[in-house]
Amino acid sequence: MKSSIQVLGKVPADAMSIVTADALAFVADLAREFEPTRRSLMQARKIRQAEIDAGRLPDFHPGSAGIRAREWRVAKAPKDLANRRVEITGPSADPRMFINALNSGAQVYMTDFEDAHSPNWSGTLQGQANLYGAVRRKLQVKTPEGREYKLNAQTATLVVRPRGWHLLERHVMVDGQPVSGALFDFGMTFFHNVHAQLDNGTGPYFYLPKMQSHLEARLWDQVFSYSEDALRVPHGTINSTVLIEHILAVFEMEEILYELRTHISGLNLGRWDYIYSFIKTFSGHRDKVFPDRAQVTMSTHFLSSAAELLVQTCHKRGS
Repeated sequence: MKSSIQVLGKVPADAMSIVTADALAFVADLAREFEPTRRSLMQARKIRQAEIDAGRLPDFHPGSAGIRAREWRVAKAPKDLANRRVEITGPSADPRMFINALNSGAQVYMTDFEDAHSPNWSGTLQGQANLYGAVRRKLQVKTPEGREYKLNAQTATLVVRPRGWHLLERHVMVDGQPVSGALFDFGMTFFHNVHAQLDNGTGPYFYLPKMQSHLEARLWDQVFSYSEDALRVPHGTINSTVLIEHILAVFEMEEILYELRTHISGLNLGRWDYIYSFIKTFSGHRDKVFPDRAQVTMSTHFLSSAAELLVQTCHKRGS
């Protein structure tokens, strides 16, 4: 297919090494391959919400009961993701914060293109440039006051959180349509850094946010497998963690693990987004009204139940 890629935003000089023709072509390939499915899944969200508004409450999916009943386990976590007792996160665009986070002594640093990041074009490109420099251990900053920031010999394991499936990167058009923010963030990160990461004894690790169903996890797994083939790295090189942040996803945690079983090391529960998803999902139900948010702690029944089920699910499936 003839290339039709438009970059609508200005590319700063220090991001020219990121927004390259080859990287954009890779993102365009992802968009052409997976955008139809992504759009279909976003439409499925609207249909499911209409069903809930009409009174059909969520439950464990009868069609996937076989997955929950069978014996299977996810792949073993990479060595540098085996110890995750302390994880920290922060926005990707600030190079000093990026360096300080990697030097913090935490086991994992999740650099964020999602909730902790304001997704303006220049900030998104700066985040990608920070990633590029950090992976190659060249990221450093010298302030006008003469203070220097550079990476320690030992740093946290780097994990990247791309945007959720529902968000778009409107500064990049592929065949007349804006590309998915998730595909842009993932595609740029993976294309530029996977081989350098493997050379350094680590790998491309991702935190996947805001999913509502195992079909959305299946799409991520398809993206991962396609990308591994395209850049000629072994299947299973990519590893992920899924953030359970939606009331519908908690009913499909085993299925989500199953769909990503060769590309996942575990699940995590996002408290505030999970609470918000409950409010939004049941906004049409007058009997589901929340108290003041200060009273909705992790000891609240619906939150503690979700957390306990998540832990049980991960233990059951080896994650």
